[in-house]
Amino acid sequence: MRLFLLLALFLASCAAPAEKAAEPGSYRVGVTVLTMTHPFFLDLVDALQQEAAANGVEVLLVSGEFDIAKQQNQIADFIVQGVDALIITPTDSRAIGTSIAEANRAGIPVFTADIAALADGVEVVAHVGIDNYDGGRKAGEAVVRMLGGQGEVGIVDHPEVESVIQRTRGFRDAIDAANQAGSAVEIVSVLPGSGSMDKAFKATEDMLQAQPELDAIFGINDETALGALAAIEKAGRADRVRVIGFGGKKEAVEAVDRGALYADVITYPREIGRLSIQAVLAYMRGEAVPAIQLIPTELHEIQAP
Repeated sequence: MRLFLLLALFLASCAAPAEKAAEPGSYRVGVTVLTMTHPFFLDLVDALQQEAAANGVEVLLVSGEFDIAKQQNQIADFIVQGVDALIITPTDSRAIGTSIAEANRAGIPVFTADIAALADGVEVVAHVGIDNYDGGRKAGEAVVRMLGGQGEVGIVDHPEVESVIQRTRGFRDAIDAANQAGSAVEIVSVLPGSGSMDKAFKATEDMLQAQPELDAIFGINDETALGALAAIEKAGRADRVRVIGFGGKKEAVEAVDRGALYADVITYPREIGRLSIQAVLAYMRGEAVPAIQLIPTELHEIQAP
């Protein structure tokens, strides 16, 4: 029965763009995000819904909550419902490929927001996200400055998602460039933290035990950075090990201002939400849509007294 429904929707979808072209504002967009428990995605979704409402677009919103199987089922349901477009922030950048392929076969255009897909043989109309590579590079340069060009660094990672892959790549490249210029900064540990405060706390405890000479930690998002900071403070090593975060969450920015975190990379999730809806609308109007739109980051760094 499920295969029959998908086949019927595929055949019906072939005429959908022509029918919708005369009725701008009547589109239904299925949106599945990584999580709705994180302020970054709450801001992204709020701006996306506001932009959609201003343009008469109906948004069907769900959340994968870090579960790729759940997100795949959500996308399958959107295909059965015959949505006009999909906006996805993948819970797993590689495993999401099978679901995107299903949407492609159904003739439903796919857009990614914040987290890109890393899957061969699938079509994504456009990706809107933060310039994560440049943000990671800024974090790496900040670590080198903080350490005076010499020290040991750890990364609490979350390598399942493309945005984090770009952050850590930029971070590593900045340190490599500094070392080529004469610095001696070594990445001595990389542990998974799943992007959550609790798991980052445990990962940092393990890292601190294994690396007694550790000087700094790069937390790939603010939850990770704050979890790492809590573990460092518990271990009584806050005077030695400094943390750099990524996201611009209010608590992280305040932690920089009071000197608890060394720096935080500021991002703009509301712009991702707004521009994602604009990309969908432009595509529906038959306009050319940039394949990639990256939003710059800024570094909020501790100020010397």
